[in-house]
Amino acid sequence: MRILLGVSGGIAAYKSVLLLRLLREQGHAVRVIPTAAALRFVGAPTFEALSGEPVSTEVFDDVPGVQHVALGHGADLVVVAPATADLLARAAAGRADDLLTSTLLTVRCPVVMAPAMHTEMWAHPATRANVATLRERGVHVLEPASGRLTGADTGPGRLPEPEEIARFALAAVEDRHTAGVASQDLAGRRVVISAGGTREAIDPVRFIGNRSSGRQGVALAEAACARGAEVTLVAANLPESLTHPLTAAGATVVGVSSTAELRQAVRGAAPGADVVVMAAAVADFRPARTPTAKIKKVAGAPPAPIELVENPDVLAELAADRLRAGQVVVGFAAETGDDAGSVLEHGRAKALRKGADLLAVNAVGEGLGFGAEINDVTVLDSRGETVTSVAGSKREVADGLWDAIAKYLTSM
Repeated sequence: MRILLGVSGGIAAYKSVLLLRLLREQGHAVRVIPTAAALRFVGAPTFEALSGEPVSTEVFDDVPGVQHVALGHGADLVVVAPATADLLARAAAGRADDLLTSTLLTVRCPVVMAPAMHTEMWAHPATRANVATLRERGVHVLEPASGRLTGADTGPGRLPEPEEIARFALAAVEDRHTAGVASQDLAGRRVVISAGGTREAIDPVRFIGNRSSGRQGVALAEAACARGAEVTLVAANLPESLTHPLTAAGATVVGVSSTAELRQAVRGAAPGADVVVMAAAVADFRPARTPTAKIKKVAGAPPAPIELVENPDVLAELAADRLRAGQVVVGFAAETGDDAGSVLEHGRAKALRKGADLLAVNAVGEGLGFGAEINDVTVLDSRGETVTSVAGSKREVADGLWDAIAKYLTSM
C-alpha cells in the first residue's frame, strides 16, 4: 500500500517516527510529508532514512513534478500524526500553503488525522468546529488520548499510540475496499444494532460495568453499512473515535449509558427495523437505590451492602414482542464454562430461554472476547441447533454473522 504520512509541528512528532517504522515493517511504502514546523522537532534525515524516500515541505521543491497532485493521486491512505490545532484549522479551511495541505486537497483515498495538542486547545470551540467540519467531509479524526502532556499538564490531547493509529488507519482502507466489493444483500433493509457495555450507577461517581469494548457491535454496523443497510447503532459508553466513521458512512448513532436508556433507544428504533442485533453487553442487575451524593468511606466501619435488583431482559422482550412483522431478532451470549456446563451448553440453554431467531455464542475471559482483536462465535437458532461457526477478526465475524442473517431473511 502507498501511504502518505503527514507530520505537523508538535512535540508528539517524535511518535511519528515510531509510526513510520511500524508501517514500513508491515510492508507498506511510506512517503513522509512534514510541515516546516515539524522539522524543528524531527529532522528530515530521520524521516528519509526510515522511509527510503525524499522529504519535502513546499510545493516549490519539485515544480516540474507537481508533487502535491502526483502524491495525492498515487496514495492509498493518508495519515496525519500528529495533527496540531493549526493543521486541523488549515485543513478545515481548505488552505494550500505548504505541500501537506496542498496534497490533502488532491487525495481521494481515506484520510486519518490523529490530533495532539494541549487540552485547552482541543476543547476550544474553534478546534471542535474544525474537527466537525472535517468529519462531515469524511475525514477520520481520532479522539486524542488522555494522559501526560508537555510539562506537568495532563488531560485529553495526547497523541494515541502508534499501534492504535496504524490499526485504525489500515482498517479505514479495508472498510473502503470491502464496501466496494461487498454484496448489497442488505440494500433497502433497516437494521438496529446495540454495542458496548451498559453502566449502572452506584452513586454519582461509581458504577457497575463490564469489559465490553463495543468493537464487535461496531464491526457489525460497519459490515451492514457496506452491504447496503440503513443502520442505527445504539452505542453504550463508546468513544466517538470508534463510532464517528459510522456517522460519516451515513449511520445513525445513539449514545446511551444505562440498561434502561439502551432499552428505550432500541425499542424506539426497533418498530422500523427488519433486523435487531443485540450485541451490547447489558447489565443483568442494577443497584436498587442510587444516592445523589458520593458514598463516603467511614474509618473502621464496613462498607454498606449494595442491594441489587434485576434489569429487564431486553433481548427476550424484543423476541417476544416483535415490534415489526417479520422482524429478525439476533442476540449475543458471552459465556464462561463452569461446573454446570460448557460455554456452548450454556449458550444452548440461553437460546431456548431467550427466543431470539439467532444467538451468537462466544467465550469470554482473559484474552478472549471482550477487548480482544479476534473473536470466535457459534451461531445457534431458537432451538439451540448450530447454524454456523465463524472465527477471525471482528470484522470477519461480523460478515459471517450477516451471511447467516441474510439467509434467514430470504428464507422467511
